[in-house]
Amino acid sequence: MDAETRSSAYKYNYHSHPELVSGYIAREVVQEKHDEWYQQFVLYGKELEDHRFLYDEWILPVKFSDMRGEKVFEAGAGPGVMTRFIAEYADEVVAVDLNTVEHLKRNVSDYKNVRIVEGDIAEIDFPGEKFDVTFCVGVIHHTQDPTKTFQNLFRQTRKGGRVVIWTYSYEGNFLVRKVVEPIRKAFLKNLDRRTLWFLSGIITFFMYVPIYSVYLLPLKFLPFYEYFENWRKMSFRRNLGNVFDKLNAPLTIFTKYSTISSWFNENDFQDIVITKYKGTSWRGTGIKND
Repeated sequence: MDAETRSSAYKYNYHSHPELVSGYIAREVVQEKHDEWYQQFVLYGKELEDHRFLYDEWILPVKFSDMRGEKVFEAGAGPGVMTRFIAEYADEVVAVDLNTVEHLKRNVSDYKNVRIVEGDIAEIDFPGEKFDVTFCVGVIHHTQDPTKTFQNLFRQTRKGGRVVIWTYSYEGNFLVRKVVEPIRKAFLKNLDRRTLWFLSGIITFFMYVPIYSVYLLPLKFLPFYEYFENWRKMSFRRNLGNVFDKLNAPLTIFTKYSTISSWFNENDFQDIVITKYKGTSWRGTGIKND
């Protein structure tokens, strides 16, 4: 399937195309299909599976082993890295993504307990099914209406089930919001993705200078001080990929604490845990009230 076909495939109401609806219902498509995500994982390659510690830390206090024997809805599965981690334990994983199903099929083909669905996580519905765990890591902030997306994830979770979210925070990302995002929108969004990958490599190379000098000093007031602690644990290619992700993402809506705390409210959840991660993201989880 070429880029143009992928980009246009979801510019319709699903009710007009029942042949593409298998085992679920999507009301009306909210998200646009963005070829940038497909291209990102073409360029990224298998290196995404490195640095397992990141994926473990993004979902704390939940652990992948907590999903043993559970039925899990992974909302925004990307290339399937976390799908594989979940599938090691879960009874069944329903992995949903709008843009990267071709990568998913290839990367999780050895797991028989994974069901792959191409769809919009803000609208998708599974008649007669509810999930023990609904899992959305690194995706909700790239949807066009994160709150609407969360509400749909909540609906898909059974009473007594768990919702797990990791999202970029509004707080701590001033430079990304006010400098990187305007530059991306003005100059980079129409750039060829391979050229953008090359540019990201140059930026990554020069970032190593302050990160391995000034940021080694106990100057915790510096922006991204905690974030760059992880940077020094990762390979150059993985760091390049993170820079590319910031420049490639067609849409990012940074999540305020007030927003994520409204999602995980005491009327809907119990055992709520919301924590800041490395100064630039939120981790949230809770058990849906009976």
